[in-house]
Amino acid sequence: MKICSICNKISATGEDHTDCVQKRSIEIEDQDFKNSIAEKLNLSKGNQDLGVEVKAILEHLTREKDQKD
Repeated sequence: MKICSICNKISATGEDHTDCVQKRSIEIEDQDFKNSIAEKLNLSKGNQDLGVEVKAILEHLTREKDQKD
């Protein structure tokens, strides 16, 4: 038996729990998506042609990212 390096609980298989590994993978993918959304929308060219709703979403994601840093 071993301790899961993700949740710090006992793992009977001697490896990290499968669900813990999957959850961490999803979290990393989600964070990568949030970090790259501006590039995907080509915001470096300007955001004048974006809708109000899209601007609000991007501002929310930017604030969320800044608060975590």
